[in-house]
Amino acid sequence: MQNIETNNLHNGTHLPLMEDFYTIQGEGNYTGTAAYFIRLGGCDVGCHWCDVKESWDEKLHPLTSVETIVSKAKQNGKLAVITGGEPLMWNLDILTQALKSEGIQTNMETSGAYELSGTWDWICLSPKKTKLPTQSVYDAAHELKMIIYNHNDFKFAEEQAAKVNDKAVLFLQPEWGKREEMLPYIIEYVKKNPKWRISLQTHKYLDIP
Repeated sequence: MQNIETNNLHNGTHLPLMEDFYTIQGEGNYTGTAAYFIRLGGCDVGCHWCDVKESWDEKLHPLTSVETIVSKAKQNGKLAVITGGEPLMWNLDILTQALKSEGIQTNMETSGAYELSGTWDWICLSPKKTKLPTQSVYDAAHELKMIIYNHNDFKFAEEQAAKVNDKAVLFLQPEWGKREEMLPYIIEYVKKNPKWRISLQTHKYLDIP
């Protein structure tokens, strides 16, 4: 049984589903857009300020068939956001093909720490210092979202902007717990460096998932 589950996970026919829900995208380029979130378990990037640390251990989340995931997604709008955890730990080819066959737009939020899989309409890349993105994700990203926790993160943001493709939209986003402290600095930084835009976690202001 364990070998069967391992093969299903490796092939991408089943994925560790932590939660799925219909809400409003709160961050980045699609802020304010209705979206069905599919949160997959499993992450070894280890951000200390992660607000979904319960997603890190994939064994805590049931392996769920792609058919089950997609059957729920198609009842909830036309935009799906695959997030985690770190979704690229898993093979996402089958999931994205199944979603697109139902006419559902495929967006992803990723640290980029693993090689790209899946067919995507929009990739939000949010690099972390603990495990940098692969070149395949730098090349494919539509959006670069840099989390600003302290002043050193501005330097890291510029380093990542230099690595991502030149078509990616660039965002700076304050870490939620440091937003009051860092937002004034982000505002001034964007005014001086207008290639960047500001992203806020509006879903937290609105008190929605």
